[in-house]
Amino acid sequence: MKSFTTSKNSITSLAIGGFDGMHIAHQKLFSYLDNNGAIVAIETGYANLTPKSNRQKYVNFPVFYYPLDEIKHLSGKEFVSLLREEFPNLKKIVVGYDFCFGKNRMYNTSSLKELFDGEVIVVDEVTFETVAIHSRTIREFLRDGNIKQANKFLGKVYTISGYVIKGQGIGKEQFVPTINIEVLDFLIPKEGIYATKTLVNNTLYNSVSFIGHRLSTDGNFAIETHIIDKDLNFDGGVVEVQFFDKLRDNQKYENLDELKKQILLDIDNARSYFAR
Repeated sequence: MKSFTTSKNSITSLAIGGFDGMHIAHQKLFSYLDNNGAIVAIETGYANLTPKSNRQKYVNFPVFYYPLDEIKHLSGKEFVSLLREEFPNLKKIVVGYDFCFGKNRMYNTSSLKELFDGEVIVVDEVTFETVAIHSRTIREFLRDGNIKQANKFLGKVYTISGYVIKGQGIGKEQFVPTINIEVLDFLIPKEGIYATKTLVNNTLYNSVSFIGHRLSTDGNFAIETHIIDKDLNFDGGVVEVQFFDKLRDNQKYENLDELKKQILLDIDNARSYFAR
């Protein structure tokens, strides 16, 4: 995770928004910041593409987080005054075309230009293949298992992280070893099998990952990742899983032998994917 000790006194430009996902459209806003720029991320509590401090990973500007509940009562003038007070050398604000602020979202980009005596840049809607890029659209892609399209809109590989937990205990004995993960805050893609890369102890490995209910065994929901062609002794900590493509849907098998055959086929398919 990138770390900044930047003083707010040194900031001369700000990009303001929710910025969940830090996707292509967000990056367009950031391109208008100067060398002393920063990002004000309004925390609504609903961010699940890049929850909490995860936004900082995808930008080289410091990110300052402002909970919506603490500022939503402010009038437009009070909000701009807060920015002036917090960032005394602020000269430029960058926002998206649909930016609203203040109590009951009563104020818009025109209001901002009237209330702020510096430069205000309003970035038009950004599209990809004629489709507008929004965090909500990316969420729908992920819920549908459309990883490739989600990654195109994100401008990067969708990544989740979580804590390693104890699994069923039958994977290593009867199938293949997997790392079981408890994921908090992140949006989980649709149930299925995915070609992934998994970051373990700062090393990135090719992997195949399962998301869903274990229909052929205990029926419980799980997120598991198998490191391809590596035998790792890893019992705890935090891992990251990067999603590249969906290989197939989750399905039930009549017996464990059929399940094992499919798991081995999934591994071969993921191996072939990364060998392209």
